[in-house]
Amino acid sequence: MGNYFSIERFIHVFPKVISSLPVNLHIVFWSMLLGTLLAVFVAVLRLHRVPVVSGLLGLYISFMRGTPLLVQMMIAFYGIPIVLGTVFLNLFGINLNRLEPVIFVEIAIILNEGAFLGEIFRGAITSVPAVQSEAGYSIGMTGAQTFVRIVLPQAFKVAIPHYGVDLIGVFQNTSLVFMLGVVDLLGRAKTIGAASGHTIEGYVAAALIYIAFSLLLKGAFLLIEKKLSGGEVKLV
Repeated sequence: MGNYFSIERFIHVFPKVISSLPVNLHIVFWSMLLGTLLAVFVAVLRLHRVPVVSGLLGLYISFMRGTPLLVQMMIAFYGIPIVLGTVFLNLFGINLNRLEPVIFVEIAIILNEGAFLGEIFRGAITSVPAVQSEAGYSIGMTGAQTFVRIVLPQAFKVAIPHYGVDLIGVFQNTSLVFMLGVVDLLGRAKTIGAASGHTIEGYVAAALIYIAFSLLLKGAFLLIEKKLSGGEVKLV
């Protein structure tokens, strides 16, 4: 492949690119953890159908599902300091303009996941037969106890395959964060390419890392799904 691609350069570049993987994993971990909590909250509120709240949540979900994640990251990065900068500075002494870009990236992904996972969880909860809740009430459980002990575990089994796909999607979408100056896998590959004049090796290294971890996550969720389904799982 001549000067376009060199195995020697690839071997030299790969450790440098993978050294930025913790940045991507940090984003995935906190975004999925807080996004999942937000999604459960959104799903429960949507199921209760409070008129005003339901309408606002509908707008929120429509916006998050109808706009690209990169646009949401840009709005968070540039908009939050403008809208809330003075408030945070006066109340907490925090200058939002000096925060690391990764924080705004995570805020955008958390809000995005709250919308997408919220709908997944809502569908999973509604898939649980009403007779299950009635059984809980019949033995003296409260509404909260019935939801946590009976409905939620069954809904979790329904949601886990979709949750796995969504998690893999979030990991792959972290490739967008270098647009805001976050030095992740792709950002490191771009930086190395700009400095050396050879870009393809870094991008190939990043692609292989994304593929490897996506397959690893897929395998992990297939094992979880298999365990929950009693040993049978469908490969999608």
